[in-house]
Amino acid sequence: MTQFAPRISVLPDSHPLFATAVTDGGGVLTDLADNPDGLVVGFNPDRAALKTILDTRPTIRWVQLPSAGIESYMDTIAAYPEKIWTSAKGAYAPPVGEHALALTLALLRQLPERVRATSWGPQAGTSLHGLNVLVVGAGGIGMEIVRLMKAFNTNVTVVRRQNITVPGADRTVTSEALVQVLPEADVVVLAAALTPNTRWLLGAPELALLKPSAVVVNIARGGLIDTDALCAALAADRLAGAGLDVTYPEPLPDGHPLWAEPKALITPHSADTFEMVASLLAARVAENVRLFASGQELAGVVDPVAGY
Repeated sequence: MTQFAPRISVLPDSHPLFATAVTDGGGVLTDLADNPDGLVVGFNPDRAALKTILDTRPTIRWVQLPSAGIESYMDTIAAYPEKIWTSAKGAYAPPVGEHALALTLALLRQLPERVRATSWGPQAGTSLHGLNVLVVGAGGIGMEIVRLMKAFNTNVTVVRRQNITVPGADRTVTSEALVQVLPEADVVVLAAALTPNTRWLLGAPELALLKPSAVVVNIARGGLIDTDALCAALAADRLAGAGLDVTYPEPLPDGHPLWAEPKALITPHSADTFEMVASLLAARVAENVRLFASGQELAGVVDPVAGY
């Protein structure tokens, strides 16, 4: 198999680990002025600057993005369809899956209410063991959530776009069947990409299909849930709880009704903090440099049509 040492540039705002990852993967770390073959984008990049770089550096054939979700890069990706775009999808699965499990357990054990309590109160809580769990999304994070949930002897149904069975799940259905499986769910975990087809995936009609004892966890993107509809369902006791690491809008404004909702548990998009994921993204960079050097398909290749 043909092998070459690709010339890779790392944007200045990137973590030092990324530069090391380039050389670990067999690449040559190079300046943007030296006609690189590939570009590694750091966390919180200037998207306008990224477009300028791609306009002025036509030698760049591959771009590694720092996030799993790519909705904020879609215009840039569409402007350069000839380039190979890779995201971090799947790379952050362990910490995000862990956070989804933590939110689920906290809601079932009614910890949001108890952490606010000032008196003993009655015994309450539900065990996760044996419950029906619905995981929406079958990427790396969704797969990790399935694996963790099965440790509790749950019955796991996965909803995904493609009609392909998910290993480890008890059942896999396509997106069109979401409304059919929502009424069975005790726990709903959203791990899908945000695309035009998934925006407001859980709106008032879908939330109305859930049991009043069900809990919803979102560790993907805030736009998957109609926030007003969620607030209404929680306030009316038509839902037992919501665990949100992402919100719409985000950040959730001070004074928003969700902050005062006793059945809501909100974390500030911290399922995959910078400290947790820097080394994981560096490993993805090294892997992709090796694959790029040998002409193989890269990990996390973006599908512009699907939106992830």
